[in-house]
Amino acid sequence: MSSEESSTSDHVVIKDAPATTTDAAAAAEKQTEAQQPRSRAKIALIMTALGMAVFLAAIDVTIITTAVATIAEHFGSSAGYTWIGSAYLLACSASTPIWGKISDIWGRKPILLLANVVFFVGSLIAGLSTSIGMLIAARAIQGIGGGGLITLVNICISDLFSIRSRGAYFGIIGMVWAIASALGPIVGGAFTEKASWRWCFYINLPLDGAAFLILLFYLDIHTPTTPFWDGIKAIDWLGALAVVGGTLMLLFGLEFGGASHPWNSAIVICLLVFGILTLALFVVIEWRVAPYPIMPLGLFASRSNLACLAVCFVHGFVFIAGSYFLPLYFQAVRGRSPLQSGVAILPTALSLSFASALTGIFIRKTGLYLPAIWSGMFLMTLGTGLFIDLPVDASWTKVIVYQVVTGIGIGPNFQSPLIALQSGVKPRDIATATATFGFIRNLATAVSVVIGGVVFQNEMRRREDRLLRVLDPALAAQLGGAGAGANVEVVNALPDPAREVVRTAYAESLQRMWILYTVLSGVGLLVAFLIAKRVLGKSHEETTTGLETEKENRRLRKEEAEEKRRKKNGVGAAEAGAGAAPVPVALSPLKTDDGGVAAEEGMPGTPDTVSSAKKEGV
Repeated sequence: MSSEESSTSDHVVIKDAPATTTDAAAAAEKQTEAQQPRSRAKIALIMTALGMAVFLAAIDVTIITTAVATIAEHFGSSAGYTWIGSAYLLACSASTPIWGKISDIWGRKPILLLANVVFFVGSLIAGLSTSIGMLIAARAIQGIGGGGLITLVNICISDLFSIRSRGAYFGIIGMVWAIASALGPIVGGAFTEKASWRWCFYINLPLDGAAFLILLFYLDIHTPTTPFWDGIKAIDWLGALAVVGGTLMLLFGLEFGGASHPWNSAIVICLLVFGILTLALFVVIEWRVAPYPIMPLGLFASRSNLACLAVCFVHGFVFIAGSYFLPLYFQAVRGRSPLQSGVAILPTALSLSFASALTGIFIRKTGLYLPAIWSGMFLMTLGTGLFIDLPVDASWTKVIVYQVVTGIGIGPNFQSPLIALQSGVKPRDIATATATFGFIRNLATAVSVVIGGVVFQNEMRRREDRLLRVLDPALAAQLGGAGAGANVEVVNALPDPAREVVRTAYAESLQRMWILYTVLSGVGLLVAFLIAKRVLGKSHEETTTGLETEKENRRLRKEEAEEKRRKKNGVGAAEAGAGAAPVPVALSPLKTDDGGVAAEEGMPGTPDTVSSAKKEGV
């Protein structure tokens, strides 16, 4: 294969002139280095390290599901049972938006390495924990690091590769995520049974250390020399406090509701109401106050961008349901152990991972993302609809086929909506768009488990009269409401006639719950048709980062906002037409060496400022 066939054109953007001769020489040297082709071996090393980082963040969501009962028993804390998992998810969700913005200030590489260190420290403390409180705090630290790993891996891929090429790399990351999520319960169960639950956390240390070293020496990506205190001053602290506080209050309210407190209790209502109000305040801060917003509101100005984020929410909402509720079906209805249930959901994980990887290759070859989004949403809707037909005695052929259909539907939309979103924003907003995408997905997964659980518990409560015919009132109440999901071992210990009645109640309740996910998935399919079709460029800008770049971006956003106001008032339209520069490149697609279309006006791949061509080593 020739170099032209194995490479795509990139652009290295020089957004700010260096202040001194020394800075200019250093910048020129870095630019020269950046223009060198990356060998396949180097790209493989970088992707291996990025994949390892995502693997760790993903497996830590599920690895404790088969170990949590043993951990709670070890510390003698039934109250801490749910918080071992929730602490990670809450911290991961709340921290996601901030990582993208601080990487704009200090650069991707140092912030990604920082996320690795935070995750490493959290894993070490978790493994050494001597109390349930210490473990929960360690899981929160892990979650903060995990949120950074997930976000920054996607941002780094976006910085390294053209928007058309990056689909394949996003596909690899999606495949890694699926495999890690599937292996988590199996690995956690094996460690718990054969060694110690502490190895669920110790296993992260060598992998995280290896990823850190590879990224330290081989990740060649623009790194500014932003002074520490200047960067600290530039952070949108008010916005960060509002988004973290609002997200935590909202998720705490959902976590408490129906579990430790009734939904109509004062604490749940206050958490939900003030969480929503604080997030609304965050919007005002980003709109009116923040000089360098964490989440520029211009991202939401496009109908297509809103549709991308809506599809992301629906996808995350439905995806986590399979990971969370299918094991419940296998354990409560089919009588399988936690370890066996982890093996039983492998058809979903394997089909999902292959679909994700193949979708990335398809986007890279064709430059089309809409067919992947539409077909994925259709098959995901079909698959969740098929789950409604999973009774107690469903054949294993049916169970496997239904999972494969759902997995093939879920796989394409790990990366396709993100590519569609990135194609609709300026290169300077890629990081914040990617972080926002991750935040929406994390929020969707947290909300999904709660809402799905509420529907399931209400359906079990409706069948409590049936349970009373074969169980004593205390046990029927235990299985007929909020405790249904946590008492599957009780179901398997029941005598035959009662066990069948209870299993039927579980199966029917889960069937009703899948109706919710099918309807929402169908809505997501309709919304997907609002996503705009854009040309994916083969040319690429490796965007510079740093405080000076942020200042320039702020100036450009102000100019664009002012121009929009002028046009809205009918003042700027004529002037804009008269003053337009007669340069056809910005108004017509950029042609590549192979005759393809590289980019559209204002889309990624069209340089903002002075650029120099380079080749990817792919």
